[in-house]
Amino acid sequence: MEELKDCSIHHTTLKLCEDLKNSSHYKTLFEDVQKLVSTPYVRVEDLKNSLLKAMQENGLEAELKNNIYRWVKIKKKDSCPYDSFFRKAQIHWDKRIHKSLNSMSSELGISLARLRSNNEKEELANKWTELSNFEADIHKYRPVYAPKDFLEVLLTLKGPTKEKSKSDAHRWEFAQLPLKVKNLGDLRNLYIEVSRGEQILNSNNLGSTNQNYTLLENERIALGEKILAKNYAPLAQEFLKRGCPKCLRSKMWTLLLGAEVKSAQISHFESLKHNVLQYDLMIDKLIIKDINLTASNDDQYFVFEDVLYQVMLCFSRDSEVLKQLPSQPAFMQVGLKGRPNTTENTLVFPPSGVIPFHGFTMYAAPFCYLYNNSADLYYAFRAYYLRYWHRLHRVCASAQGIVALCLQFEKLLQCYEPNLWHHFKKCRIHPLRVVIKWIMRAFSGHLPPEQLLTLWDFILAYDSLEIIPLLALAIVVFRKDNLMKVNTLANIEAVLADLSSIAVVPLLQMALIKDS
Repeated sequence: MEELKDCSIHHTTLKLCEDLKNSSHYKTLFEDVQKLVSTPYVRVEDLKNSLLKAMQENGLEAELKNNIYRWVKIKKKDSCPYDSFFRKAQIHWDKRIHKSLNSMSSELGISLARLRSNNEKEELANKWTELSNFEADIHKYRPVYAPKDFLEVLLTLKGPTKEKSKSDAHRWEFAQLPLKVKNLGDLRNLYIEVSRGEQILNSNNLGSTNQNYTLLENERIALGEKILAKNYAPLAQEFLKRGCPKCLRSKMWTLLLGAEVKSAQISHFESLKHNVLQYDLMIDKLIIKDINLTASNDDQYFVFEDVLYQVMLCFSRDSEVLKQLPSQPAFMQVGLKGRPNTTENTLVFPPSGVIPFHGFTMYAAPFCYLYNNSADLYYAFRAYYLRYWHRLHRVCASAQGIVALCLQFEKLLQCYEPNLWHHFKKCRIHPLRVVIKWIMRAFSGHLPPEQLLTLWDFILAYDSLEIIPLLALAIVVFRKDNLMKVNTLANIEAVLADLSSIAVVPLLQMALIKDS
């Protein structure tokens, strides 16, 4: 047994070293270590010990540990015997999306990819910081799919088991899917600080006396600054469990996500910008359309329209996204219009492998409240996407995936509010139809920004998306009395339309502290 354990550790170490060498941070870290070796702090006669001590004193040990910590977070896998079933379902969905893109391309007479003319490049470069003024005809374009379309795909999943009962055709819920999800007791144990009713810094503390809030905030700021000085990601994760002061949030997130921007990152971001200037992809119009339909029409986000164009267009060109996704999505390869059909003129469409759905921009929009610099914002958003958001619009067997999160919401509602569940069923309205847009967008665009960022603090703090269906349940239960009075989808959506008064921390505490 010990030999097997040692072998497993050995293989994990080899994989870790290999992945670190291929990471964007490795070159900078290696150069810093080389510089350190050449200093008097490192002695040839005691190279190992003196180097380790010097790395510790110069912050390189913490940086190395942080890289390992983030690697573990990204590489952790949920073992499920039904992975292939869900993978096939996603491939089928990808094919439908690609068919829709090709149909739109043919219908509009627009190529999927082409080189921009010199005039276009010049105009785009001149308007890079004010892209809302860049003229693009988008009125004929439509989102490839919306959350409600994706829910239809999820509701058709019959489960991978071969044995089917006569009642299968009449199944109304997700119960046939063999995924294990947490019950309320499990969630109480996971979100222990919340369920114990501990004092958590959030904007709702302002409801108490200002003196108490100021005292708590000052304590959290002092502790947070000490943690940032240590530059150790696991400490930052623990810190977020008790609330994060606004002034420290961007630094905490950057540390946790490994989104530090150095010369290598700046160069990569510039290359993505160059790619946007070089190639006109049909995906660009879909991105512009999505920003127009979402952030541009939102009182909380319309001022960030220009920076969102930069970030989302660059994201679409980032092939690193496709490389780092744990299970590569299906993607298309297209030829450049008007160019010979050669390998050099063929590119992955889109290079990131991600086809935006209606509302995709809202994954990035809240980051505008944290970062003033486009590159800083981009890398924090990309890191968050690679760790969490990609799971919210792909069919997978992960306990953190959209299928499991929908199942969790469903089971929690069935178990703890059966009267409300039966009311929905009596009205022939699946509760997920009401909350899918919340879950799929992690409440972005639905909650006020400060409440939303508090929720996203918790996602990072507990390294789990399971708080999203929990909050969805809490909101539905909170408005139970009004929901029981209506019986149409339109009226139910009207009851749940305005979340501007929702207070995330008190509502989660109420849900978790409540007796079973």
